[in-house]
Amino acid sequence: MQMPKPSANILARKAEIVACLRQVLPENAVIDDPFETKVYECDALSAYRCPPLAVVLPGSTEETAAALKACHEMGVPVVPRGSGTSLAGGALPTEDSVILGVARLNGVLEADYANRFITVQSGRTNLSVTGAVEQNGYFYAPDPSSQLACAIAGNIAMNSGGAHCLKYGVTTNNLLGVKMVTMAGEVIEIGGAHLDAAGYDLLGLICGSEGQLGVVTEATLRILAKPEGARPVLIGFDSNEVAGACVSDIIRAGVLPVAIEFMDRPVIRAAENFTHAGYPDVEALLIIEVEGSEAEIAEQLGKITKIAKRHNPVELRESQSPEESANIWKGRKAAFGAMGQINDYMCLDGTIPVSKLPETLRGITALSQKYGLDVGNVFHAGDGNMHPLILYNANKPGDLELCEAMGADILKLCVEVGGCLTGEHGVGVEKRELMHSQFGVDDLDIQMAVKDVFDPKWLLNPAKVFPLDASEGRRQ
Repeated sequence: MQMPKPSANILARKAEIVACLRQVLPENAVIDDPFETKVYECDALSAYRCPPLAVVLPGSTEETAAALKACHEMGVPVVPRGSGTSLAGGALPTEDSVILGVARLNGVLEADYANRFITVQSGRTNLSVTGAVEQNGYFYAPDPSSQLACAIAGNIAMNSGGAHCLKYGVTTNNLLGVKMVTMAGEVIEIGGAHLDAAGYDLLGLICGSEGQLGVVTEATLRILAKPEGARPVLIGFDSNEVAGACVSDIIRAGVLPVAIEFMDRPVIRAAENFTHAGYPDVEALLIIEVEGSEAEIAEQLGKITKIAKRHNPVELRESQSPEESANIWKGRKAAFGAMGQINDYMCLDGTIPVSKLPETLRGITALSQKYGLDVGNVFHAGDGNMHPLILYNANKPGDLELCEAMGADILKLCVEVGGCLTGEHGVGVEKRELMHSQFGVDDLDIQMAVKDVFDPKWLLNPAKVFPLDASEGRRQ
C-alpha cells in the first residue's frame, strides 16, 4: 500500500511541535515517548502500522480546538481517533502526523426522555450510551459488533450500523446534532435536539465523512423506547445461495424484522466452537429477530417461517425463552473474534441490493476458488451489508497481497451488481484506490472540493478516502 512521503521538515521540528502542544494543553494530554506512541501505530486493520509523531488526548472541546489550531498554524497533519476499532485503516497515522484521540471525552451531557434524545461526548462507547438510559426504558439503536469498545466519534465518522440497522437505520438515521471542531480550531454546531434543522443538510455531510472535515466532540443522539418484546428465529439451509434467496423473498414480501443476520459454515463452526451456542451443522444460517407485542411477534414470525419453509430449511428453531435468545445471538456477536482464533483474516464491507445476494455469494465462492483463499461470510443480510472474511497467512510471503487482490475483486463485484464499496467500515486506506471503481473523475472532484472548504490545507486524516493520484495536487 502506497502512502505519501512524510515531511522531513515536520519530523525535524518534532521537539518544537511537541513543546507548542504542551503550551496549549495539560501536560498529561501530550504523548511523544516512542514507546507510548507505539500503541497508536494502527487500528483494527493491523496489517499496516506507522507510529505517529505524537499523540494528544484533549479533555474538552476547548482543548480539542486549541490542539487543532496549533497544528493548523504549524502545518502538522492530524489523524482523529476514537477507539481504534476501524477495520479500514481509518485511524492509521502517518509518520509526520499527530493523533488526536477523543477517549477522554466520555461524559453524558444531557438525557431528555420527553424529547427522546441524549447528548454525549464523542469518546463515549456505543454500548454505554444505551447503558446510560436503559434504566428508564430507552436504548440507542445502532449496534455494531464492536459496540462494547467503539466510540460514538468513530460511529459518526464511518456511519456505522449493526445487526439492528434493518429496522432502525444506521448512525445517520439516529444522529440529531454535533459539536465539531474544524482543522483551524473553529467550534461549530450542526443540527440539534429538534427533529430537523433548517438549511442544507450539513449533518448528513458530516456523518460518514471519515474525519476529513472536522473532529466531532459532542453528539446529540436519538433514543428509543424499548420494545415490548423481541424474539429471534434460527433457520439453517444446505447452501449459501438458498439462504440468500430466502432473505430476498422475506424483504420482497414486505416483512420488516428488526434484524436478519447471515453466517456460513466456516463462521458457524468457529462461532459454535468458541461460544457453544447450540448452532446446527448446516451450510448457512439465518438469525431473524422481530419485536413488538406477543401478537405482533407471532404474526411476523408466522409470515417469516412460511416463506422460509418454501426454501426447504434443514432446521427452523424459534426461541422459547430469553436464555435461548441470548444463545442465538451469542455466537453471532462473537463471530469475528471466533474467526480470529482460526487464522489471520481481512474483513470486507461491501453493500449490495438484497435481491443480488444469491448472485454475489456465488461470485465470492468463485473468487475464493480462483485465488485459493478460504472465505467466511457473516453479514447484515437484511440491508445487504456484506462482511466476507478472507483467510490468509500473515507470515507467508505474498499472502497478504493475494488477500488484498481478492478483496478488491469482491468489492468491485459489489459495485458491479449495483452496490457500493462500503456500508459501515468506511473507505480509509483499504478501499482508497478502489474509489475509481465506483466514482468518475467529476464525482471525486466534487467530493474533494467539499473537503477544500472545511480543510483547505488538507491536514485532517491525510492519505485517506481519496485516491492518491486524484488528490495529489490538493495535498500539502
